[in-house]
Amino acid sequence: MSDLLDVVRGLSKKTDSKIVLVVLDGVGGLPLELNGETELATARTPNLDALAAESQLGLVELVGAGITPGSGPGHLSLFGYDPLKYVVGRGALSAVGIGVKLNAGDVAVRGNFATLGADRIVDDRRAGRPTDEKNVEIVAKLRAAIPSIDGIPVEIYTESEHRFVVVFRAQNGEALGANIGDVDPQVTGVQPMTATAHDPASEKTAALVNAFVGQAEATLKDEPQVNGVLFRGYSDVPHFPSFADVYKLNAACIASYPMYKGLASLVGMDVLPVEGHEDALEGKIQALTENWARYDFFFLHIKKTDSTGEDGNFTEKAHKVELFDELLPAILALKPDVLGLVGDHSTPSKLLSHSWHPVPFLIHGGHGRFDPAQRFTETEALKGTLGLRRGTDVMPLLMANALKLNKYGA
Repeated sequence: MSDLLDVVRGLSKKTDSKIVLVVLDGVGGLPLELNGETELATARTPNLDALAAESQLGLVELVGAGITPGSGPGHLSLFGYDPLKYVVGRGALSAVGIGVKLNAGDVAVRGNFATLGADRIVDDRRAGRPTDEKNVEIVAKLRAAIPSIDGIPVEIYTESEHRFVVVFRAQNGEALGANIGDVDPQVTGVQPMTATAHDPASEKTAALVNAFVGQAEATLKDEPQVNGVLFRGYSDVPHFPSFADVYKLNAACIASYPMYKGLASLVGMDVLPVEGHEDALEGKIQALTENWARYDFFFLHIKKTDSTGEDGNFTEKAHKVELFDELLPAILALKPDVLGLVGDHSTPSKLLSHSWHPVPFLIHGGHGRFDPAQRFTETEALKGTLGLRRGTDVMPLLMANALKLNKYGA
């Protein structure tokens, strides 16, 4: 069966209409108690409510029923790339997002700084979310202590807060495999796992990872909080069909976190500079406004609806939704022909992690039917005319509503 991207490539056409896709990271949630409200439903969102009353709504499963998506597969799905076919590790996304060039045979790894207690038990997988300044300090320590392992150059980069990136550089034409199990157990109260290779080509890389973990813990043993490293998301150089070629769009990414900029860059979007910290949403609106005439598609990423869920902070997650609601009129003032709002996965504060629950999806503008949904919430989205969709349906629906797809067949 043909890839949906091949079909859309043959139907898409260039027009003057503009599309904005806002991804509220991890926006889906759960009530804290039976029959309670989710974070989205708890938030006071007069602008989102008014928008929903004039829009089409539905729910989206990013990968499939019961499957909890990572941020990479979630976003690939929203961009129309089947995440079961187009697979990329978070390491490459983060590396490309911070401007690191990967060569054939290199392996990039996404790392978390962590707090380890007695007997190497993981007390905090994110080391209390250190400041970016502390991250830079720790990375400098590791760079000085671990310039290479067994003749393989090791490059270490700051991403943000607790996140960092390690690149193992291939030497003498010998490619390093990336098919390796995680060090990050993704829970607390247990020891980090040992990296294991899932094929012979990855055995050397697994040994490099385990050596790095040991040397990093020795280097950071006197740090009170940032004293361990956890790894997941190994990847070599990925290749994707061009977003511009598939959709005939001149596309821009407005994001702060490196991995989302990396993903947008890998599919061929221009990554625009954003002023201010991630919390400063005004900088993203400014980038959107200043570049409005240059592009016909904008991917606008909002992160903190996810990280507050990971921290288990129900109230603060609802507040982050309210902060976005306050800036929504500035987006609407630009009069996009089609505006899409969606999440890349759910991150219920009750679970402190990503989950498999479908996320609300809204299309404003275009050519929809009457829709009874009145709020951008999980429950209201169930009433919407868009129904339950796969993540890969999002881009074709946005394109269709913007009248950017020709008829299929005779």
